[in-house]
Amino acid sequence: MTDAVLEALRSVIGSDGVRHNDAELKLFAHDASNLVGEAGVVCYPRTGDDVCRIIDVCRHFGIPFVARGSGTGLAGGATPIGGSVVICTTKMNRILDVDVSSRLAWVEPGVLNLDLTRHVARFGLHFAPDPSSQQSCSIGGNVANNSGGPHCLAEGVTSAHVLACDVVLSDGSLVRLGGEEPEFEGFDLRGAFVGSEGMFGVVTAICVRLTPDPLDVRTMLLDFETVRAGTDTVSAIIAAGMVPAALEMMDRLCLQAVEAFIHAGLPTDAAAALLVEVAGAPSAVAADAEAIERIGRQHGARTVRTARDEDERALLWKGRKNAFGAIARIKPNYYLHDTVVPRRHLSDVLDHVYRIAAEEDLVVLNVFHAGDGNLHPLLVFDKREPGVLERVHRAGAAIVEVSVAHGGVLSGEHGIGLEKRDFMPLMFSENDLRAQGWVREAFDPLGLANPFKVLPSPAGCGDAHAHVEGLWV
Repeated sequence: MTDAVLEALRSVIGSDGVRHNDAELKLFAHDASNLVGEAGVVCYPRTGDDVCRIIDVCRHFGIPFVARGSGTGLAGGATPIGGSVVICTTKMNRILDVDVSSRLAWVEPGVLNLDLTRHVARFGLHFAPDPSSQQSCSIGGNVANNSGGPHCLAEGVTSAHVLACDVVLSDGSLVRLGGEEPEFEGFDLRGAFVGSEGMFGVVTAICVRLTPDPLDVRTMLLDFETVRAGTDTVSAIIAAGMVPAALEMMDRLCLQAVEAFIHAGLPTDAAAALLVEVAGAPSAVAADAEAIERIGRQHGARTVRTARDEDERALLWKGRKNAFGAIARIKPNYYLHDTVVPRRHLSDVLDHVYRIAAEEDLVVLNVFHAGDGNLHPLLVFDKREPGVLERVHRAGAAIVEVSVAHGGVLSGEHGIGLEKRDFMPLMFSENDLRAQGWVREAFDPLGLANPFKVLPSPAGCGDAHAHVEGLWV
């Protein structure tokens, strides 16, 4: 990064908000994925005006910028390419306003997901999207990737809980997309922005919908002798007309890794276990729980465990939400996709996943949102092993291809980013991709907002379009 750019940035947000040392540039060269790029400078805005000033500097010098929250993304969406300016929003972490009567809140993008729920808990409210990284991921990042979580089966993902966004576009202008009203005139630009992975601009404030806490909750763990029995139970529950608050699955190796970490008495000899939660009025919860137990036993459930109290419920959810961390007991690195497949194809696709991993001599764990078919196969490995990255990469590509071949899609919540960018033609025609490029250009005609992401051949990139292979580490 040139001295002129650094001086310009320091002059608009202060020297303490501009970092250019080697340690921070290395840290911000990647997110939580296995892809590493190159950060030119890291900026820490504290206000929306700071973001406007940073982007004005980027526009003046023609330098691309990348918004980044907590860095928990798994698809390389916040990985800067070619020395981009990284706009880190972690210091924009205020809860600006809570309207209990209207059940909405305005927050800055650096607010952590779980912190918002804790803040409004005294009002009997919560923020429904709850990614597994809930304790560390920011709401700005949730908006960028349209994140989900275990409890989004019934409530919907982030887009269903965002009413409005204040956004700085690549020309430095600040606009509001959407509004507090349920309906507003014109195009749903808010809907277009949520899930745009930083390609349309940088969000500076978000109006989110808050959800009342349920009157009653029941959490159940059902275990099976085969994975297929578990997935068949998932389909049967939904076919019976029930949509649980959550419907998660873990396979044997995942159960073993998690149990070694949390000591919750998980059935480590089972081929698979379902974590099912029902919520609502007490009578409805009791009826649904009874029906789910009956369906589970009809499909071969060996045991059905119901959490006795809040402590046991929290322990079961701790196991599910810390599964990714628990696998470090097996090997130090992991790579996962989050393809979504029709529920009726879950068993077949999982059979393919196990076969692909075996063919590449890799260990795979499966822990996923079974209710909506959102797979999270984790390929665990040690990157110090010669040749392992090539095998992991081949296996990942094969998993994506087989998912799409079974009527699935590339991502349920992690985004496309760099990781799945070159798989986009599996789902979209040239005309589809061209139309998406036009939408991107309408928001960012200068092409400065998080370039080289999502679309495999963005207009005007030419030879600068980096290939994902070269970014793998």
